[in-house]
Parts: sequence; structure tokens; C-alpha cells
Amino acid sequence: MAAREIGAKKYIVKLSEAERHHLQALINKGKSSAKRLLKARILLKADAGAQGENWSDGEIIEALDTNKSMVTRVRQQFVEESLEAVLSRKERAAPAITPIFDGEKEARLVALACSTPPEGRARWTLRLLEDTALK
Repeated sequence: MAAREIGAKKYIVKLSEAERHHLQALINKGKSSAKRLLKARILLKADAGAQGENWSDGEIIEALDTNKSMVTRVRQQFVEESLEAVLSRKERAAPAITPIFDGEKEARLVALACSTPPEGRARWTLRLLEDTALK
């Protein structure tokens, strides 16, 4: 893919000295996820500050073997939110799987499972717990 110039940049990245050192240390350590390291490299290359490299999006895409949307999203998120927002994952608004029990129901189920099993049973089975808990 040839380095192509992409229109005027809407989101200009200007890193402070502390942010630049933080990103450089993150890359040098190399203990983070690949995506996090890629985002750090994008920010360092896109930095339009006094000591930044100020690369165009096309140059960044070619050098880091990424795509336009990734570079654009990283720039936008840095300008609109913060450095930490770019480097960390966003928390989900709702859990992936809704919990079946709330704290009170779970406590009752645990207490039931720890109690002595019904007459004629040696221990609680899952089906027996289900039938008893739903009554």
C-alpha cells in the first residue's frame, strides 16, 4: 500500500513531555498488548508538538501496517478524551451475560446447598436445588 495523503487532519495530536515519555516507556517495556503498543506508536508518530514526528496518516498507516480508521479513531479519542482513554479498554455499559441471581437469592441458594439434604437423599443435586429453590 503506498503512503497516500489523506485530507486535512481534523484531530491534531500534541503530546506533552510527560505523555511522550510515558508512551516511549510503554513501548520500550513491551509488556502490553499488541493493540495498546500500536496505539502508543500511532500517537508518537502523529504528535504535532515541538518534539513530535508529525507524520501524516498515510505515512503512519504504511509504517505501522494498520488502517485509516484505526489511526483516525486513535487521534479522535486522544483529542476528545485523554491519553488513558486511548490506552485502556472501555468498560461495558451492561454485562455480557445478565446475572440470574441477585445477592439475596444467591445467599439463599448457598444456604440451601449447605443445609442437610431432604429425607431419602445423601446429598443435594443441581436438579434438586433447582426444584427446591423455585418453590
